[in-house]
Amino acid sequence: MQLVVGRIGRPHGVRGEVTVEVRTDDPEARFAAGMSIATDPPGRGPLVIESRRWHKDVLLIGFAGVAGRDGAEELRGTMLVIDSADVTPSDDPDEFHDHQLVGLAVVTTGGEPVGEVTDVLHHGQDLLVVRRVGGGDDALIPFVKALVPEVDLEGGRLVVDPPEGLL
Repeated sequence: MQLVVGRIGRPHGVRGEVTVEVRTDDPEARFAAGMSIATDPPGRGPLVIESRRWHKDVLLIGFAGVAGRDGAEELRGTMLVIDSADVTPSDDPDEFHDHQLVGLAVVTTGGEPVGEVTDVLHHGQDLLVVRRVGGGDDALIPFVKALVPEVDLEGGRLVVDPPEGLL
């Protein structure tokens, strides 16, 4: 499975650099000079990182073979991806990657089926998007220990303890 670690934004300057919206917790390692990184759509890559620098909290990257503003503009919107197998598992038992959670069955502490995790949103608060059993609107469940007391990756499920009205 491919994981998005960045998204190419607008060109910066006239030498072919682009802004990158960072979606990884380790940009220094993921975007090191000389690294080749896959893209989505695949036809735009792989791209080799020629230079990397920070400018006012924005990551600027220059890719080999991309010269000038027009070349940089053609990459706008391209996702930078890695294979999930390349991600080192965390030692923290309460830390999970999005791809580990998507597809898990969701049940209440009483064993009642709720649905399946279809996405994880990161908007200040991590939210699990759960497709409900039987259809209807997706449920958004804050991914905090008080509401999600158990995540069983091997068993393929997570347990939620929702307050009244959440579901």
